[in-house]
Amino acid sequence: MSVDAARGLIPLALAAALLAGCASAPPEREPPVDLASAFSRSGSAQVPERWWQAFSDERLNDQVATALRGNLDLRSTWERLEAARAVLDRESAGLFPSLEGSAQARERDPEPRGDETLRLGLSAEYEVDLWGRIRAGVEAERRRARALRADYRAAALSLAAEVTRGWYRLAEARARLALLEEQIETNAQQLRLVRVQVANGQARRADTLRQRQLLEATRERRYAVQAQIRTLEHQLAVLLGRPPQEGLDAEALPAALPALPALPETGLPAELVQRRPDVRAAFHRLQAADRDVAAAVSRQFPRLTLTAEAAASDEGASALYEDWARTLTAGLVAPLFDAGERRAQVEEARAVERQRLAEYGQAVLTAFQEVEDALIQERKQGEQVRSLRRQVADAAQAHEALQRQHRNGTASYLDVLSARTQEQQLRRDLLAARLQRLESRIALYRALAGGFATEREAAS
Repeated sequence: MSVDAARGLIPLALAAALLAGCASAPPEREPPVDLASAFSRSGSAQVPERWWQAFSDERLNDQVATALRGNLDLRSTWERLEAARAVLDRESAGLFPSLEGSAQARERDPEPRGDETLRLGLSAEYEVDLWGRIRAGVEAERRRARALRADYRAAALSLAAEVTRGWYRLAEARARLALLEEQIETNAQQLRLVRVQVANGQARRADTLRQRQLLEATRERRYAVQAQIRTLEHQLAVLLGRPPQEGLDAEALPAALPALPALPETGLPAELVQRRPDVRAAFHRLQAADRDVAAAVSRQFPRLTLTAEAAASDEGASALYEDWARTLTAGLVAPLFDAGERRAQVEEARAVERQRLAEYGQAVLTAFQEVEDALIQERKQGEQVRSLRRQVADAAQAHEALQRQHRNGTASYLDVLSARTQEQQLRRDLLAARLQRLESRIALYRALAGGFATEREAAS
């Protein structure tokens, strides 16, 4: 192709590239599911972006902040995002000409002076994006990078939830240990009393054995809880990015389960779709798949490439730039026969797009399910906690009444022992139920939460 013809193609090519770039924006997609008008239940409390702060626990806030800085899984997710950004930069380079320089030195006359000749060269190449293929590829990578950023924020939310759950599981285990210590002391005192009664002929030896069995069973539970506390401390340390052998600062350990904050406002389902980072990640992957389809379609059309080369020696280096325009060439390459390879690539891209659409819809449904599950769990567990409190009060009264009857000789010691065992178990069940209710609230906060910027993002 002549220089004049190549120059004539340039305005046309640039116009086509401009039109292709204007048409390359991916269309917005609605979720392929029906959105309900509202959730089944809602409160009125406004939850901060960093939702764990709703518990007003400064020590918990410090633990979550430490985990967001030091957790290695979260750091790994961040590096995946950094790699995606590098891929985007690499693909974006295709929108600009490439320029290469060369230099070659050789001896012109070895004898007697050994003069050298320096030869310089420049070459440039630029593919005109006639059909938007390059721009579609860049946009696909940009959407994938956005998806990974949403993944990172979803991972940060999950990490905060894991730390909060671990923190309050540790609080419940420590409270259960304190309760068991109290029950062990009560059972030991009762065992001493029964032994005195047996010595005075006021009780049977079997009563001593039964009371001693209750004491040992309570001690056995204490050993299990002590092991659980150490395990929870190890898990929390690893979440914070620390070796489990280091443990946690004793002064920073949780003291008790907190009172449950007011029920948060759930908002509308449509707002949740826009807010949740995992749903946004699925949406961006759908948009990337749409751009992959556009790029695959564009590969079926001709490609126009502009190249220019120039070379000069040290004796005529000024001609390097004078020769540049005279060496401009344009090459047009069109696929003629590929046995259906490009068509198959288009079908593959369209299948992946349909897959991403289904995944987007599933992410939306899962988000709705998590909110509804957390709402019903908290509601029913609240009823369970209230029922257990009533049972504890009734069991305590029954135990006191049976003790009086036993002292009066109208009730057996087995009845007293059974009532004490039941009361102590109910107290432990109440602690476990309070923890379950708290975990349901954590799940609700996590299900309703949007992303938040970490220190790592602010520094990047």
